[in-house]
Amino acid sequence: MRSVTLLSALFVGAANAASQYTWKNVHTGAGGGFVPNVVFNHGQKGLAFLKTDIGGAYKLNSDGVTWTQLLDFADEEHFDWWGVESIATDPVDTQNLYIEVGLYTNDWDPYNATLLISRDQGSTFSPVGLPFKAGGNMPGRGAGERLVIDPNNNKVLYLGARSGHGLYKSTDSGETWNKVQSLSATGTWAPQAVDTQYDGYNSDPLGVGWIIFDTTSPKIAAGTSRIFVGVFEEGSPSIWMSENAGDTWAPVPGQNTTYLTHRAVLSPAEHSLYVTYVDTAGPWDGSHGWIGKYNITSGTWTNVTPAQAIIDNSYGFGGISVDLSGKPGTVMAASLNEYYPDAQIWRSLDGGATWSTLYSYDYSGPNVICPRITSGTYLQPLGFYPTRREWSKLMDEYPGTLTNKVNSSGTDQIGWGIEGLNIDPFDSNHFLYGTGLTLYGSRNLLDWDTKHNITLSNMSDGVEETAVLELISPPTGVHLISSVGDIGGWAHIDLDVAPATLHVPNYGTELSLDYAGLKSSRIVRIGSGSGQLSTSGDGGLTWGYYAANSSALIGGKVRYSANASTVLWSSSTGVFISKNNGTFVASTGIPTGAIIRADKANDAYFYAANGSSIYVSSNGGASFAITATLGSLVTANDIAVNTLGTAGEFWVSSSVGLWHSKDFGKTITKVFSNLSAAWSISIGAPAVPHGTPAIFAGALVSKVYGIYRSDNGGLSWIQINDAAHGFSSISGMLMTSGSLVCGDPRIYKRVYVGTNGRGISYGE
Repeated sequence: MRSVTLLSALFVGAANAASQYTWKNVHTGAGGGFVPNVVFNHGQKGLAFLKTDIGGAYKLNSDGVTWTQLLDFADEEHFDWWGVESIATDPVDTQNLYIEVGLYTNDWDPYNATLLISRDQGSTFSPVGLPFKAGGNMPGRGAGERLVIDPNNNKVLYLGARSGHGLYKSTDSGETWNKVQSLSATGTWAPQAVDTQYDGYNSDPLGVGWIIFDTTSPKIAAGTSRIFVGVFEEGSPSIWMSENAGDTWAPVPGQNTTYLTHRAVLSPAEHSLYVTYVDTAGPWDGSHGWIGKYNITSGTWTNVTPAQAIIDNSYGFGGISVDLSGKPGTVMAASLNEYYPDAQIWRSLDGGATWSTLYSYDYSGPNVICPRITSGTYLQPLGFYPTRREWSKLMDEYPGTLTNKVNSSGTDQIGWGIEGLNIDPFDSNHFLYGTGLTLYGSRNLLDWDTKHNITLSNMSDGVEETAVLELISPPTGVHLISSVGDIGGWAHIDLDVAPATLHVPNYGTELSLDYAGLKSSRIVRIGSGSGQLSTSGDGGLTWGYYAANSSALIGGKVRYSANASTVLWSSSTGVFISKNNGTFVASTGIPTGAIIRADKANDAYFYAANGSSIYVSSNGGASFAITATLGSLVTANDIAVNTLGTAGEFWVSSSVGLWHSKDFGKTITKVFSNLSAAWSISIGAPAVPHGTPAIFAGALVSKVYGIYRSDNGGLSWIQINDAAHGFSSISGMLMTSGSLVCGDPRIYKRVYVGTNGRGISYGE
């Protein structure tokens, strides 16, 4: 069993050095990733927890506005703890918190699931190993909740597993678990029967999706007598019910078997269960669906699907919630997924008999009328939806407000992937819903029913979930410029304040960027699409399309020569150069996929690595030649060039340690130290002016994974992260060979760390 106590022990040797560092998130104000759900505690007002698919779990702070990450301690050996499958917060003893973690059920994650148990609302955790894998980032991750606590006996927990493992039960507050043998349904549906392309990612059965305790049923010695369970099945019963606290189970009669049950919520005042259905796994797909209401007293189902949704017949349903403290029969639901004109949210005050919409759409015209939304934090003013052309202009001017709009075209404003939608159980005016990129909500929800207008705001302050693909810290201008997945990236003028704008033109997923060493206000960047290349002449504040864009080039990494005369693009189809805005032509002597870097003080030199071979170009990238081989059993992982004005000096991280050249790669020597492997590396400011540059590395030193700094050229290393900041997978930090440990060339000891799911941190 992997344990948190082991985490603490690992950092003892570096405690003194690490204690000198303070770590903070670079603030983007974005959220930046999928929020499957927010779970409110039903016993304590204001207590709520947010789960992400790859970026850990958060607790709502006492201000009711900001969030604090709970799982930053996850390190290399516990990298999968940032994948959150399900959260349960105890309504009886509100100190109890349970988080099921694990990223993948296929071979991408070698570990079984772990249940993290806290007895102090997430301040500390103890782990319990589970006999199956979890899928925090697998298909169907928006269903739920899979982990629940019996409100009539809080020692009893149920957990729905994937992969055919069925339903599990604990009777000792999560410490031990046993399979519920009496429930034969395990949820056998999978998106694909066979998936060889992604190693079974899409062919693993989605399993048990949700569990609901009927608090209106009789309480018995074992706890709540009536329990509902939803499993992923199509063409056969997917909702099962127990009337004797889980001893026996039977399918609920009359249920829909055409679609997949996705989420459910109990309406105690109506003695009813609302269930959303969709025809696929979610969170990004869904073309048909249904909302059903099961009257527990009569044992009958009613189709309460909104009338317009029946007419549209082009999306399913995800999030569903009832108002527990307000008018009985108040229910809200969300589409899954309606991409045009936007996602839709419905609200009913009569138990689903009639619905009103968040906005109305005139299908005969170009515009969308929005009577229910006024502008809120991070949102555009919405009196109406502009035409597509007008919308594109708006988002090009104001993309940094970070609504769900991530590209410079389209109309998405409400979001997509809305699986977790919840009305605060203590406050009828407050609701939250997660989207594919952030968290939205309102604190004047009741105005929907009277004024037909609410303030919808970004509620993700403190949530940083971006997947960072590259970072640079130029010697002039802003200290940090980023490229991230799905959103684009920023010039971070103030690390503690959300940037006003994204990079424009915006490419969505932005793969790489670089600055010219001798003209550091000149920046180049690429997106993930064909020919997506832009340059900046003012340090990343504004951008223009590169004159020689080539539609044949896509993906990879990009570098700028020292005088900005040459762009070197290592694309998916090979390595190409463009000189002085000229046409891209193939570079010779360098393999596709090679790691590339530009010398920061000599315009003619580029460096590259592939496998154990080191390549050098002395003619501006036109051709490369192998100048050194590190050894047959060595794999180069990254290259860091001297960023402080010295030409010809670079370091190479590898599977067996660190290597160094001071003569443009003519010779390269291994740096002998207790560093046995390194991945992302970067150069930072020296301790004294013109002194030895600091080297930062994500590395394995004395058998301990961590973030390290060397002030003597790599001869010795100081660990600078601590037990509270594990940064997940150190060996996976390179992603696509981007330098995600990024030293600041102007501030000694400062380093930026990009993560896959927790945004950007900086330490100093």
